[in-house]
Amino acid sequence: MNETCHISTEADVYAAAGMARKMARQMGFSQADVARIEIVVRELASNIVRYAEGGKIDLREAELDHRRGLEVESSDRGPGIPDLELALQDGYTTGHQGLGSGLPAVRRLMDTFEIWTEVGQGTRVRATRWLRRPTDWLRDLWRRD
Repeated sequence: MNETCHISTEADVYAAAGMARKMARQMGFSQADVARIEIVVRELASNIVRYAEGGKIDLREAELDHRRGLEVESSDRGPGIPDLELALQDGYTTGHQGLGSGLPAVRRLMDTFEIWTEVGQGTRVRATRWLRRPTDWLRDLWRRD
């Protein structure tokens, strides 16, 4: 199951979020994880509209080591991010109507987060949320000790 949403307007942001919500539900994500994925898609798509004036969001089923998840990838040909380290800090904003929680929130809400950017070329963000299995809590507890 793969979907691509072309983003250029605010309406596209909500269409992409709705598509992500539907896909996450169909895959069996919990309500909380569906909400997390939807927030991530809205944030990434809003960044495309705000800074790049066009791009796309790709939604893909992902598999790794017998796990299933939903991969969200945003890409644009915008101005790129001149100081990525700064942009990934909570509270940083360029002053464009934002609260400075966008990319850091995406990183926190998803299980994996990768970002590539080049000034004058654009930005690509890929993040995955894995479906939770009933025994995941045990694995997490085991890793802490």
